[in-house]
Amino acid sequence: MFTGLDAESRRRIAAKAIPRQYRRGQLLFVEGDPGESLIMVRSGAVAVFRTAPTGERAMLHVVRSPDVLGEVSLLDGSVRSASAEALEDTSAMALARTTFLEMVHASPTMLDAVMRTMGGIVRRLTEQSSDHVFLDLPARVAKALVRLTGHSTAPMITIELNQTQLAELAGGSRQSVNQAIGTFALRGWLRTEGRRIVVTDVPALRRRAGIDEL
Repeated sequence: MFTGLDAESRRRIAAKAIPRQYRRGQLLFVEGDPGESLIMVRSGAVAVFRTAPTGERAMLHVVRSPDVLGEVSLLDGSVRSASAEALEDTSAMALARTTFLEMVHASPTMLDAVMRTMGGIVRRLTEQSSDHVFLDLPARVAKALVRLTGHSTAPMITIELNQTQLAELAGGSRQSVNQAIGTFALRGWLRTEGRRIVVTDVPALRRRAGIDEL
């Protein structure tokens, strides 16, 4: 969100933000909580998810540095529309809603940054909806894995996400996702190591997901 800001603006944000540390498995907030702060991830990873009345979870996305979360309720003043849980030990900064809005009102550049972020949210949700219509489950699993590898160019990329969490992210049952993972492993695209998934062939996963090569 703040990439396009000048150094002085970023320093002001850092000076007013409160450092926070979260242990793996710790909830940052839950659906229905007041939207009182913007969370900026410095290190680690956070899962944003919704919970059904039955207790089933649907993971919406995974947030890593330098991204933010909690921006929707921060802008409209409503309660949190989703929950957030640390997937790894996570370091973050929290910026109070009142401080954030003061800075947005005082800076056109800040307002531009907010608009870009909201546009990104709309695009992500539109893409997720399209994926559930046009992609089969193995393709959605492959696409989720590609997203989780980020921009890494390493020959082997470790993803700290178990298969239950991957099922929540891809929108399928654990059994079906396990079958897709098993197929990918047989093809040499990845391997599993306990709770970890080690991706060894990102281009193959991109092709299975229907993602154009960079």
